[in-house]
Amino acid sequence: MLLRQCLLHRITQSRCVIDVSYTDISFVLTFVGPQLFGVNYGEQLSNLDTVRQSSRRPLTLTEKLLYSHLIPSDDKVWSLQEIDRGKTILELRPDRVACHDATATMALLQFISAGLPRVAVPTTVHGDHLIVSEKGAEPDMKRALTEHAEVYEFLSSASRKYGIGFWKPGSGIIHTVIFENHAVPGGLIIGTDSHTPNAGGLAMMGIGVGGSDAVDAMSGMPWELVTPQIVGVRLTGQLSGWASTKDIICKLAGILTVSGGKGRVIEFFGPGTETLGATAMATICNMSAEIGSTSCIFPYTTAMGRYLTATRRAHVAQAAQEVQQALLQADEGSDKYYDQVIEIDLSTLEPHVNGPYTPDLAHPISELGKAVSQSEWPINLSHAMVGSCTNSSYEDLDKTRQLVAQARDAGLPRFKTPFLVAPGSEQIRATAEEDGILKELQEAGAVVLSSSCGPCVGSWDRKDVDVRGKEKNSVVSSFNRNFVGRHDSNPATHSFVTSPELVTAFAYAGRLDFNPLTDSIPVESVEEGKSFQFKAPVSRELPAHFATGEDTFQEPPSDGSSLSVIIDPQSDRLQLLTPFAPWQSGCATDMELLMKVKGKCTTDHISPAGPWYKYRGHLENISNNMLTTATNAFLPGNDPQMLGHTRNPITSDVEVVPQVARDLQGRGIRWCIIGDFNYGEGSSREHAALEPRYLGGVAVIARSFARIHETNLKKQGMLPLTFDDPLDYDRILEGDRITLTGVEDGELAPGRQVTMRVTPRQGASWTAQLNHSYHAGQLHWLRAGSALNHIKNTALAKDMGAAGGGFSRDAVKQIPAEAKRLYIWLSVIWASYCGGLHGFNTSNISGAMSLDPFVRDFHWTDLSDAEVSNNSGWAVSSMLLVCSLSSLRLLVSQSADRNRGKW
Repeated sequence: MLLRQCLLHRITQSRCVIDVSYTDISFVLTFVGPQLFGVNYGEQLSNLDTVRQSSRRPLTLTEKLLYSHLIPSDDKVWSLQEIDRGKTILELRPDRVACHDATATMALLQFISAGLPRVAVPTTVHGDHLIVSEKGAEPDMKRALTEHAEVYEFLSSASRKYGIGFWKPGSGIIHTVIFENHAVPGGLIIGTDSHTPNAGGLAMMGIGVGGSDAVDAMSGMPWELVTPQIVGVRLTGQLSGWASTKDIICKLAGILTVSGGKGRVIEFFGPGTETLGATAMATICNMSAEIGSTSCIFPYTTAMGRYLTATRRAHVAQAAQEVQQALLQADEGSDKYYDQVIEIDLSTLEPHVNGPYTPDLAHPISELGKAVSQSEWPINLSHAMVGSCTNSSYEDLDKTRQLVAQARDAGLPRFKTPFLVAPGSEQIRATAEEDGILKELQEAGAVVLSSSCGPCVGSWDRKDVDVRGKEKNSVVSSFNRNFVGRHDSNPATHSFVTSPELVTAFAYAGRLDFNPLTDSIPVESVEEGKSFQFKAPVSRELPAHFATGEDTFQEPPSDGSSLSVIIDPQSDRLQLLTPFAPWQSGCATDMELLMKVKGKCTTDHISPAGPWYKYRGHLENISNNMLTTATNAFLPGNDPQMLGHTRNPITSDVEVVPQVARDLQGRGIRWCIIGDFNYGEGSSREHAALEPRYLGGVAVIARSFARIHETNLKKQGMLPLTFDDPLDYDRILEGDRITLTGVEDGELAPGRQVTMRVTPRQGASWTAQLNHSYHAGQLHWLRAGSALNHIKNTALAKDMGAAGGGFSRDAVKQIPAEAKRLYIWLSVIWASYCGGLHGFNTSNISGAMSLDPFVRDFHWTDLSDAEVSNNSGWAVSSMLLVCSLSSLRLLVSQSADRNRGKW
């Protein structure tokens, strides 16, 4: 309403002569909104009105953002009273899809296999995971561009062909780049990375998914989500001293555990939210993935507006402000409708250090020393690292610099522990370099890595310890995960996660039991007996201005139909997919037990990263890592050499798991896996589901599943089943054969249990009941052999329109000329309202209009002298560029410094 009033006001203030009605403006905003802001606020508010017709109860922020993205249809009217949390399947239309280079290869291969001409939703690919950290930014980047040239060329060529934006290697970490360029308050983004909730720091709902889910959205099909429960976290007070937003999520992980967020969105509210900066809130949302949550969200705040303005998106901030109450914050009284409420007083919050081996083992700093003394954790630190998508912002680097300056001034010129630092993006790197931050860190001994994921995701060529598991050591980082072998493939590395400021303090002390709040560091080089104690750094959420750095964005052409995707048929890194066979009756009868997994089994255990990243686009080769770091319940668990091994049920030989799986497959024998609690937690990598399917697996039966992995298994035609009685897990013995009944066509149905019959080598058979979470639509995936097969078998709209979900040419032809005229003038008005873009001549106009399918047959010269005045002509030329529906470049200054990626 406010936005419409503002537009009407600007019409009356401009000198244009045009007869428009209030209804006309509402109609055209439907077209203008997505192009200017990246979202369609008008449509979202309309969707909410429809949902609330049956009930006017107050809505939480989570409900507003999800329900406003529901897909309306003639045969389905969404009603608030009919939506049941944990049960109702929402059909949503995401505003954006994002993939990084380690998951984009398989996602794009699936998209290619679907046979579609172009993505239907704005999509970007980000080169951040494959860059291996070793010597520093420049040599590591050169190495990556050489070693991964084939993959980068594939990603680049596929992006050009299918209308996808490509952020080249060196651009930055996917979530940081999204935050700087694409995140829009009120929007919905899905990404093939579990830390996609990072966008919640700008009041955008971000959800991590597998590649097949991403392909659904990219194809223009509805994206499905089980209506999540909502955990409200009320923040009061204000952070002080050493406490940071990292400590909020570390504390929350200790409360909820790694599985406490499954099927839930974490929604923050309360007065404490107004005290936090945008990137600080993103830190919390990012690491919410470690409690298994579907997403995490903050209400829109003035700090978000400051960040949007600083990153050259003042027009987005202005639009968000207009819909703040209606869309971007919870309704008053909605806290009664949270499924759980947790209170955190920021004023009393202690700094935390979490680990090792799991991110929910939370230690307040005052208790860490005792925990260290009572354990066998190595006390001396072998590495300290600042970076990752969780903590690599300008604010994080600035805090690190402040502590370095304190130590230098006190007589401690260099770190005691090897120190690595990775800026989150090229923009952050360039700004930190311009402000002298990187120079100060390097002078203290830091190695500045490329703007990429590096050690956080296992892309670390570590040389200082024996990574084969023979050398115990401890590392401390500002990362988000600390699973066994996560950083360096070494199961003996004890990893602890905390804030960047604590990481920096630890790097000077060199010990895990150090507490900067109470402990001092000797400075014998200055004076005998002299010591130094750090003071807490001061938070500076934004720099004076952001430097743009190198332009690393590849925009797609308006039409890539004539282009080719580059794949070498002889490649050992890229392989076109062969569709999986449809479900075969009887395939779940007398299955061999490939492995009974014991304890924590993340997707890092099922499909390890590190050196395996290079095979992420080659299913046959990547399958050789399946379960190679998982613990087998039937083999000695304290022997690192037995990780990833199992006994071949045919030959009785103990071999690596994929070798046994291939042997069984070659003999025509189907098999299954038994899993423990929260099987498949962690990364969204769908390879952990593709590999068992590819090697002949039929089912994974576990005590419980992590959300994303369970969906990924379904998408690839595997049966994910859970024990109705978790104690039945303990009854499974080595050599058992398993038969599932109730899984054939016509038998398996939503809510109907499956019966498992277990036939041991000795003794009588026994049965147990299993549960599943399939809904009717998902059963089509199983029968077709995979969700991708189902997509191929489903009729899709032939004309999906322009990239980014734009309009087809036929649709544009049906739009009246007057509507197009109004479209242009609303663009003019909006430019004036936001402060304007200026300095472009008329030659810019025709070029922009030739790219814009909405107005390509409408010429600027058709506007009469009465409509164009001297002082509004600049607005016409600039806003025609802004509104180009194909390129969507936003020119934000006289030098045409664009906001990258707004296509």
